Amino acid sequence: MAKVKANAMFEVDCPCCEAKLKIDPETRAVIAHTVAVKPPPISDLAAEVAKLKGEGARRDEVFRKQVEAERQHGKVLEKKFDELFQRAKENPDAPPPLRDFDLD
Repeated sequence: MAKVKANAMFEVDCPCCEAKLKIDPETRAVIAHTVAVKPPPISDLAAEVAKLKGEGARRDEVFRKQVEAERQHGKVLEKKFDELFQRAKENPDAPPPLRDFDLD
C-alpha cells in the first residue's frame, strides 16, 4: 500500500454547488474551498424579452389543446362506461373486479 505524504491535500468537486474543496486526509476536514463561477442569469436582455413575447402564443396553444382534451374527456368516459356495461351484460355471473380498497 502506498503511503500518502503528511501534507498531501486532495481536491474534490462538490456535487451540489460544483465548488472545489481542498481536504486534509489527516484531519478529514475541508481546509479551503473555491466557489465555482456561475454565468449571469440573463446575458442579452433584448433576446430574453423576445423569448417571453413568443411564450404567450405557446401558452395559448397549450390552453386550446387542454380545452379540447377536456371536451373529449366526457366522450371517452362515456365510451369506457358503455364498454364495461356491455361486458357486465354479457357475463352477469362474473364477480366484480377487485378495487385497491378491497385489498386492504
